Amino acid sequence: MRRRRREAVDNLNLSFLDAISCGFGAVILLLVITMLFEPESIQTTRKEAEALIASLQQQLADIQARTLSLASQLAGPRGDKQQTIAELQAELTRIRGQYKPTKAPVPDTAEEGELKAARQRLTEEMRRMLVDYRPPAKDTTVGGIPVDSEYIIFVIDTSGSMYQGPWQLVLRKISETLAVYPKLRGIQVMNDEGKYMFPSYAGKWMPDTPGVRKNIISRLANWNPYSDSSPVEGIVEAINSFYEPGRKISIYIYGDDFPQGQVEAVARYVDRINTAGKDGQRLVRIHAVGFPTQFAGGQDRNGTRFANLMRALCERNDGSFVALTTL
Repeated sequence: MRRRRREAVDNLNLSFLDAISCGFGAVILLLVITMLFEPESIQTTRKEAEALIASLQQQLADIQARTLSLASQLAGPRGDKQQTIAELQAELTRIRGQYKPTKAPVPDTAEEGELKAARQRLTEEMRRMLVDYRPPAKDTTVGGIPVDSEYIIFVIDTSGSMYQGPWQLVLRKISETLAVYPKLRGIQVMNDEGKYMFPSYAGKWMPDTPGVRKNIISRLANWNPYSDSSPVEGIVEAINSFYEPGRKISIYIYGDDFPQGQVEAVARYVDRINTAGKDGQRLVRIHAVGFPTQFAGGQDRNGTRFANLMRALCERNDGSFVALTTL
């Protein structure tokens, strides 16, 4: 009786051990199968994670760029309430000026109209520099414009009609302009596209020395960069790069042609760039000299458009326009 119970127990123990062994075997088999495909799965997951990180980084860069752009648009170089008020006041002044009769008639001849006087008070610095200056004659102006600026910028049309036409006259007029300024704090020369005559001084003032003046005239004799005969780019570059509060700056435009664009649209655009301060004065003065090459070549429409544009720009920006009648 006892022997039979012991054999039953032994059989039961063997069956349990068989089941446990089979279970462990199945687990080991599953682990082997899983480990067989695990490297590929890990590699795939890593690539997906790297792609996701790159995408998120790109999205972050885009968001940062948009944030900077919006902040720049909202702030601007002088984007505060005072600037907004000044711009509105300047626009009001310009609109009122359109309905005021002009005080001086348009010059009919070169003798009557060689750059009429542009009233601008001398700064204390200019008064100090002019103490010992004695002009060679009573006339201390460029055709009527007094020596009233500490900095001047020439914006010159270098298109074919100018370079192949009255270029020697352009050199002479620029020499006369420089000669009437006994001492300046800075000079710059660019064409109507905003291309600098001396690239090493791009965005910087050239010092006023006899050597610099001589180099300007010498370089100008053979200076012929591309030009589309529109002075807008040169004006914008001059104002944006060189204006600083307290500086007395005059821009001199030399040209003959305005082939495309609306005169009023360009004048309004320059108004927004060359805003007026609280005293009603523009950031810089704009003067212009027109050469009659288009009339001699039968393109009087373009010449008339240029004259109308220069007259509007000079009138709105405290300057004077001279239309030469002969070459």
